[in-house]
Amino acid sequence: MNSEIVSNAVDEGQDRRRWAALAVIVAAQFMVVLDVAIVNVALPSIKTDLNFSQESLQWVITAYSILFGGVLLLGGRLADVLGRRRLFIAGLLLFTVSSLLDGLAWSETSLIAFRVLQGLGAALLSPAALSILTTTFREGRERNLALGIWGAASGSGGAAGVLLGGALTSALSWSWIFFINVPVGALVIGLTPWLLRESRAELGHRHFDFAGAASITGGLMLLVYAMTRATQHGWTTAETIGLLAASVALIAAFFVIELRSKAPLLPLRIFRLRTLSASNLSGLLMGGAIFSQFFLLTLYMQQVLHYSALKTGLAYIGLTLTIIAFSAVAQSLVTRIGVRRVLPAGLALSTVALVLFARLPVHGNYFTDLFPAFIISGLGLALAFVPMSIGALTGVSSADAGVASGLINTNQQIGGAIGVALVTTIATTFTTHFVHAHVGASAFSGAALTHGFEVAFYVLAGISAVGALLAAVMLESHPSQPEVELAPDAVPQLEAA
Repeated sequence: MNSEIVSNAVDEGQDRRRWAALAVIVAAQFMVVLDVAIVNVALPSIKTDLNFSQESLQWVITAYSILFGGVLLLGGRLADVLGRRRLFIAGLLLFTVSSLLDGLAWSETSLIAFRVLQGLGAALLSPAALSILTTTFREGRERNLALGIWGAASGSGGAAGVLLGGALTSALSWSWIFFINVPVGALVIGLTPWLLRESRAELGHRHFDFAGAASITGGLMLLVYAMTRATQHGWTTAETIGLLAASVALIAAFFVIELRSKAPLLPLRIFRLRTLSASNLSGLLMGGAIFSQFFLLTLYMQQVLHYSALKTGLAYIGLTLTIIAFSAVAQSLVTRIGVRRVLPAGLALSTVALVLFARLPVHGNYFTDLFPAFIISGLGLALAFVPMSIGALTGVSSADAGVASGLINTNQQIGGAIGVALVTTIATTFTTHFVHAHVGASAFSGAALTHGFEVAFYVLAGISAVGALLAAVMLESHPSQPEVELAPDAVPQLEAA
């Protein structure tokens, strides 16, 4: 009887520790997602204080995005090989220190350099955090609940970033959008050795896929840079075409290398899991639609409705709270009826919201025009992001947890880079068409800008609709379960904290 009581007490202690560990990795992930959006609001202040030129200012975003999007897949595999907790701490330490340096930056060159380091830290941290979640919680109800919490943090981080960025920039200064990461990062680093256990895939060989790592990292970084450059200099310039061609060549070379590699960075066998493949494809399309949605809505509210940075941030509260509230509902629905029924519904609701955003008028009213669409969008994001994350990890062995985590993060980030570049071009093009068709119209007038946003939102609605259709067709009713036996080249190992 006494041994049974002791056993139950140990189980309860381990359970509490696991959920405390989840709080730590979710806090770190929220900080990373927050940072993607929080900087946008502060760009005007950064430009004034550090004497940025208009062309250089975009590099505050681009320098971070190139490293973040380009290194995620490599970061995921490094977590499997070197240790997930070890890489989580390394990435978080680099992210925290570079955040401090960002806030102390004294020139445009120093800020851009520190943003490169911050993007690298995020790329190491994010897939390690998700793979720790995957190996800590068993597939099924328990992992779905954990991913529901993860989804609430990730899905709401972008909207919260706009709100917090506006508040900090208005009340203090732009430096505080970076300084706020320092105490949070320090606290998480301090708690990590006590709450997280080390895990890794101990390979039965000493090979590392350097050729694969170099080709995919270089290809993805070139792709993000090419997308950013295309929005500034056009898609048909020789340099943009050359960068895109080089990116495609490197990514194609990566898949050829992986087919022949004895120790592939990305084992292509995981794509035999249809639910994983469909979730990653949906992540690519959803990333394109959602990143671009935040980008266009912020421009609409600030340039057309003339909201301040703080008011723009406050406008996202309805969306943020809806995502948080319905992420728990989403994981519960996935547990009961499966990814296949929930994910397409979430993408369909996101499509409806994008159509409503396309119909925003020049003299829009927040509560009649924006707020209803925000609520529908928040519901759609919760019902899409959570099942997408669950599906992207369904059937994955513990040996591949890191690379699967890096893969879904990569698809979302690359989709976002492509989407923002695409809608920027579309909005600018159709705004110009409107000006040419209306004598006396200005490219900065509300009517011209709204016309460009309208066409761009309709394109995003089409992308989201395609994602919903593909998810409905490709997702399995009964996804494959993780292999009971380990992959022949991997032996997961746990070490005490």
